[in-house]
Formats: sequence, C-alpha cells, structure tokens
Amino acid sequence: MLQQLWGLEGPARPGPKPTFQLGDIGAAAIRIADESGLGAVSMSKVAGALGFTTMSLYRYVDSKDDLYVVMLEVAFGSPGPLDPKAGWRERITAWAVSFRDAIRRHPWVLQVPVLEPPLSPLQLEWMERGLQAFEDTALTPRDSLSAMLLVNIYVRGTGALTVNSLTDVDGEAGKTYARRLKMLADPDRFPTIARNLQARPPEDFDVDYDADEFFFGLNTVLDGIEALIARRTKN
Repeated sequence: MLQQLWGLEGPARPGPKPTFQLGDIGAAAIRIADESGLGAVSMSKVAGALGFTTMSLYRYVDSKDDLYVVMLEVAFGSPGPLDPKAGWRERITAWAVSFRDAIRRHPWVLQVPVLEPPLSPLQLEWMERGLQAFEDTALTPRDSLSAMLLVNIYVRGTGALTVNSLTDVDGEAGKTYARRLKMLADPDRFPTIARNLQARPPEDFDVDYDADEFFFGLNTVLDGIEALIARRTKN
C-alpha cells in the first residue's frame, strides 16, 4: 500500500486492472467517518460506497490499518509551505494551527491507532515542515525533532479535550460547567478549586476554549522551546 502511495510499482496483483485510486478509497472512507464516526468505517461499507465488492477492495488495501493510513493521508492533505521570512515561532505556530484545523475538520483522526511513525508521502511532508520551522535556530537535530513532537502532542491533546465543544459558539459550555462546579466544589473538601472559582469573575468563563486556551497553551509550550534555544545559543 505504501508503494502505491509513493507511486512505486509493487508486485502485480491478480484480477483486472484497478479502476480506482487510493485517494478515491480514502475519500469514501472519510465521508463515512465524517457522517457516522470512525467506528462506522468498515471494508464492506467503503467497498459499497464505491460500488464494488469487499474482496475487490482488498486488491487496493490489505487491511483496515492500511485503510486508516490512506484516510489520514487524504484527511490531512499537504501542510503547504512555511513563510521563509517568518521567525521560528511564527512558522511552528502556523504549522500547529494547520494541524489543529485538520483535526477540527475530521475529529475522528484522533481515534486512529498510531502503530508506527509516519511513512506516507504527505505525513512526511508534515514532518518536514515541522522540522523546517526550527531551521536557523540553535537547536540540535535531536532537539528539533523533540520540539516538533512536543507541539504535535500538544495539538493532539488539546484537540481531544475540545473536540466535543467545537459547536459551542456562545461559550455556554464553559459557563455551565462553572455553575455546576461551584455547586459541587465544597470548600472544605476542595478548597483550592473553590478559591479559584471565587476569585474569577463570571465573564472569565465566557471564552472560546478551542481558540483562547489553544493559544495560551501553545505559547507556553513555545516559551519552553525558546528557553532551550537560548541555552543552546549560549553553549
């Protein structure tokens, strides 16, 4: 399957000449996942959506894990080029926002099992752009890879926490949670939570957590990377 994604010719498979591209299969599977969730995706449903038999689908992808790889390739697409004139923080921020937006479009990507590091063409493009963001800094190659993975993990983690509140355009979820928390957080049992709530005005909870909290956390992560760059610069 990777050979097909890379445009390399693998061993010839029996049967008639393929009539679909892997991108067609990925797009069909994505439509099912977008409508009904990742759990609804099956080889038989994808085959049915394309108008051929389940056994025919196995001529293109060997397993459901291979199907997931194709789905991720199509769902994320290409990250696009980074602005060569921007600083490293602007570049990695743009990369992180693009990653977050892909998760917003297809939240089910967070449920796909990660069985191995990326090897498909577009997934490697994402890695390439992430590493490029730290070019011309004092980070070592190992530092750059670790920094990129740290940002990746942050975006995935934030996406997992906020994916169910993407439609909360009025910030009602945060205010509702605050009201319920105030009722439950007894000061004797949870004194720190109670003090935190008491010290915060009501409007403090009227925020878009998927946007405001995303950048607060991302900038905090980048502050740590900036401190590492400063240490590497001195050495």
